[in-house]
Formats: sequence, C-alpha cells, structure tokens
Amino acid sequence: MRSQPTILHLDMDAFFAAVEQASKPSLRGKPVVVGGLGPRGVVSTASYEARRFGVHSAMPTAQARRLCPNAAYLGARFGLYRAVSDVVMELLHRLSPLVEPLSLDEAFVDLEAGDALAGSAGGSEAAREVGERLRRDIRAATGLSGSVGLAGSKLLAKIASEQAKPDGLALIEPGTEREMLAPRSVRILPGVGPATAETLRKAGITTVGETTEAGEAELLRLLGKAHGASVHAMAYGIDDRDVVAERDAKSVSVEDTYDVDLTDRTRVRMEVARLADRCVTRLRAAGRSGRTVVIKVRSYDFSTLTRSETLRGPTDDHGVIKEAAQRLLEGVDTTAGVRLLGVGVSGLADFTQEDLFAQARAARDEREAAEAAEAAEAARDEGAGEGAVAVPTAHEAVVMPDRQWTPGRDVRHAEHGLGWVQGSGVGKVTVRFEEPDSPPGRVRTFSVDDPALEPAEPRMLDAEVARALAARAGAGWGRAGGRSPQEGLAGAEAAALQRGGGAPPRGAGGSWGPEGRGGQSPAPAMRPKSRSGTAGASPPAGTSSP
Repeated sequence: MRSQPTILHLDMDAFFAAVEQASKPSLRGKPVVVGGLGPRGVVSTASYEARRFGVHSAMPTAQARRLCPNAAYLGARFGLYRAVSDVVMELLHRLSPLVEPLSLDEAFVDLEAGDALAGSAGGSEAAREVGERLRRDIRAATGLSGSVGLAGSKLLAKIASEQAKPDGLALIEPGTEREMLAPRSVRILPGVGPATAETLRKAGITTVGETTEAGEAELLRLLGKAHGASVHAMAYGIDDRDVVAERDAKSVSVEDTYDVDLTDRTRVRMEVARLADRCVTRLRAAGRSGRTVVIKVRSYDFSTLTRSETLRGPTDDHGVIKEAAQRLLEGVDTTAGVRLLGVGVSGLADFTQEDLFAQARAARDEREAAEAAEAAEAARDEGAGEGAVAVPTAHEAVVMPDRQWTPGRDVRHAEHGLGWVQGSGVGKVTVRFEEPDSPPGRVRTFSVDDPALEPAEPRMLDAEVARALAARAGAGWGRAGGRSPQEGLAGAEAAALQRGGGAPPRGAGGSWGPEGRGGQSPAPAMRPKSRSGTAGASPPAGTSSP
C-alpha cells in the first residue's frame, strides 16, 4: 500500500458505443447498443443514453430491444476499436513504462515508474494534474472521453475510476480507504463474485464495513484460508499487487453461439474445423504454439461439455490441431442440438515441434478436395448438356461474407462516397452517408448486389476528427448541465445546421426514415466484451434505430 496516489486506472467511457457515436454523427446523443444482433445475441456495450432505459453489458439483446426499442443496434467493428485502443495505450506508455492493459478500454499505470511526476513536488495535486492531462490528451487524439481513478493501490484506483464515471477524475487520498469502503457492497472487492457474496449474505455480511467487523477468523471459516485472508485484506483497503506490464496468456480460444441449434453432424464437424482454423490463426498471430487442444460443446439445454487432448509437443499446425479437435468431437453426442461450439489451445510455448505427417495429410486432403471439385464440375456440365437444370454448388449458393450488410458496417458507394449500413433485408440495404467530421448524412436504399456499393475500411478517429468534434460541441462538450459529451455533440450539430440556414437533410438526426425499415441479414451471434473475446452479430427482422 503506497503513501501517495501514484497508481492510475483508466477506463474509457462506454468505449465501443462511444466509438460508434463519434464515427456516426447521426447517432450522437442517441441510445446506441453494440453487440450480437441475433435472437441469441448479447449486449457488449451500451451508450449512457441506452443505459437510462436499463440496458447494460451482458444482457441478452432481445431483452435490450424490449427495454429500448428505438436504440441503434450495431454489430461490432473490432478492427477500429483496436486501432483507437492502440492510440490510447500509447498515451499511457508516455506516462510510464509500467502499463497493465486489462482490455481494449481499460488499464493500470504505475506513475512512480515513469517520468510523469518528474519536476513536480509530488503528492496528490501532482498526480491529479497528470490524470487531467491524460484525459485532455485522449480527447485531443481520439475525440473520446475516459474516466481516471488515482489511489495508492490497484483496488482503490479502480474503485475511484468507477466513482468518476462518466468523463471524470476521482482521487482517493491515502489514509481514507476504510472510511470510503465501509458503506459499499462487498461485491466491490476483487474475488467476491455471486457465490462468495451469497455465502457472506447468509452470514449477515453485505457491506465492506461488516466484513471488517466480522474479523479474519470468521472469514477464514466461511471462505477458506486463502480466499478468506484475501477478502479480509481487501476489506481494509490493503492491496499490494504490482502493476504488471505484460501477462503471459495461458490459452488461445475461439467460440461461436448459433442462432439456431445445430443438429446435422456434418455441419457440426464443419464448424469445428472452421473454429480450429480461426484458433490457429490467432495462435500464430501471437507467435505462440500449444500442446493441448480443447473443444467446448454447449447443448440446447445449456449443459456444457469440454474435452481435451495433449499432443506430443507444442504445435501451431492447422492440420494437427484440426485433426485433434475432430477426434475429440467424435466422443460427444450432438444429436439433441448444439447451441455453442469452441476450440482452444493451451499449454502455450514459443516454439513448435512439427508433426511432419500432418503436413503430408494436409497436402493429401487438399489434393482429394480438388479432385472431388473437378468431378462435381464435370458431372454438373454433363447434366446440363442433357437438358437437366444445373444445381448451384454450396459455395455458389452462399452469400459471400463481403456482401453481408450487417448494421454499422462501413461501406463506400461509387457516387455517394463513404457511409454505413443502417439495415438490410428483402434484397435491399439502407445506407446513411456521413463521416465523423460531417453533419448527419442522407439515407439511401440500394439493392444488396448493387455493384457500386462495396465494403470499406472505417475512418480512424484521429486528431483531425477530434478537433472537428470539439469545434461542433462547443460549450456542450463535457458534463456541464448533466449532459454527456455525445449529447453536447448532438446539440452543437443541430445548432450548426440551423446556422447554415437549412433544415437537416432527410433522415438526419438519427431517424431511420422510411427507407431504413425492414429485416436484416444474419451473421454469427456475439458474446459480451471480455479480455480476449471476439464476436459476431446477426440482426433480426424489424429492427429500428434512431
């Protein structure tokens, strides 16, 4: 426990939703929900405007739609989120070499290890000035807001950043920890989840103050030696955990939840093979290999099975990992229906012990697949020559991924320029054409196979965009009057349009308009934000949005 508040915790405000609002002028000040859009989708992040309706992370999207039917429900754009996160993390590394990222939007910083406090008298005021400067730098670089907590330990710094939300800074003076913690719920302590909290509740302990009054002996009796001692120390504000710059990943995994239970065994095998390929891609991107292959199968009734196989040595070979996953699947009954599948690799290492036979098998499989495709093509041509109707192959029948118009996806039109998908269905796709530093744009509808419409890379939220956002926001930017930064932006844009002497263009101000209604295209469901999670999304028909 430090005598000075030199541990900083940064938590970006509603990060995924805030990036979407900053990128899409028509959504500023409006409720926005990012996550899985299908019937089994889960909310990843909700903007503060959506939270007023009771929407929160990890909530089923179907429930969120009932609570806030007029929100904009968007699929995630993790590439853009990572790019913006990299900018924020670079600003943190300028303060100190000891930065411990917890996720894309959250990190601890040890100010004592860097030069951020150099030249100052130290103490609380110097730490506060560092925190305020960081918030200004983040806004100047990205246009986004973040909340900062400062304290003498990681536990208290995180609690302080929660107090500061949204868009604020809170500092807990060393020596005031017990007084501040006493009235708070015991769930605020690290390691106290629902099960531990229920155990303590049955013993009459619901607050941190009651935890300290119970004493260490009682906590050891209730929770066991290790966990009880940890909770007791945390309740007194004692947290000696260091800020760790790098953590070793213990495993790499991917998983998908399906909108409709998979009952066809062949389809299940195909999905496991696809997940194995994705897992190996992520494994190689991290420069790692692994010895143990794990599959996860969740049935229609939420019962979950995991199976694992340990190889002779670590590998990052597609064929080896795919074959191991398929072998594990053979021992699992999937006839009742599969809701979720996952493939992972653990026992990570920095080297590989290649299975040479797997490479030969992979080459053989590719050769056999090519021969089968040629035979199918020849048979189809022969049938067509005899007057038969040619049946499209599975590859031809599936809409290619780059033509799946998920809400929120960036697109470019040859005539109208950059925009984003508001919705799609019945062969049509609705696009709003606007950019981060433009006024709310017009809405237009096209055929889903319009050759002039193509996917585009998202525009980065850089300093130029941040300046434009700040100029539009004016005095409305910030927390004055209880408004969020996004609300300030929306008000400033409306004023700018009025000063321009014209009404907002059709569809501006976040309304879908008549062109934006209708069903939408399917895609994989999304899991809530996690430390390493990835996601997909699929919107149901009839979605509306501001």
